[in-house]
Amino acid sequence: MLNLSKLAAAEYHAEPFEYLLVDDLLESDCKSSIVEDFPRIEKSGSVPLSRLTCGPAFKQLTDELLGPDFAAAVGAKFSMDLGQYPTMLTVRGWCDSSDGQIHTDSKDKVITVLLYLNPDWEDSGGRLRLLRSKDLEDYVAEVPPTMGSLIIFKRSDRSWHAHKPFEGKRMSLQMNWVKSDRYLRKERFRHEVSSFVKGLVGRKG
Repeated sequence: MLNLSKLAAAEYHAEPFEYLLVDDLLESDCKSSIVEDFPRIEKSGSVPLSRLTCGPAFKQLTDELLGPDFAAAVGAKFSMDLGQYPTMLTVRGWCDSSDGQIHTDSKDKVITVLLYLNPDWEDSGGRLRLLRSKDLEDYVAEVPPTMGSLIIFKRSDRSWHAHKPFEGKRMSLQMNWVKSDRYLRKERFRHEVSSFVKGLVGRKG
């Protein structure tokens, strides 16, 4: 499902932090199946993959993202051996107006991967911006969350990113290589608690 030749050919950027973009990482014949098999998520927030039920196409996609070939391809772009790091994968199906605040990601994250799965995107909100500073208008790239759009960056104290407010359906996968299993367990627990509490508050859609 992943077109790794596109990833290999993607331009690597070192400023304002290390990142790369791929406009469409997915093979065209798998896209409709991925959307059909996307897990049912009716609230905002990141949900651990372990808490979701999904169809075979979505399962294949996550298997490939977590597999050694993708790790090797990403590691080659950033001159890193990612095999030494644990991985974490979460899924989002909805966005709240409060989401997308400017941040750099936790210091325990090494590499962040964002893969978007929305068939189209017309709204001006919800488009991720990679920033030079803590100013939403000071950006080097703006990425619509359309099907197959990929962002990968190395976490640093300058890896600012955010998007304009949007509320509604916004499907994405976030994968991280992280520094330790301890952090991985802590984050899984945090996401599971958050997901449970939001489920009690109510459903969206």
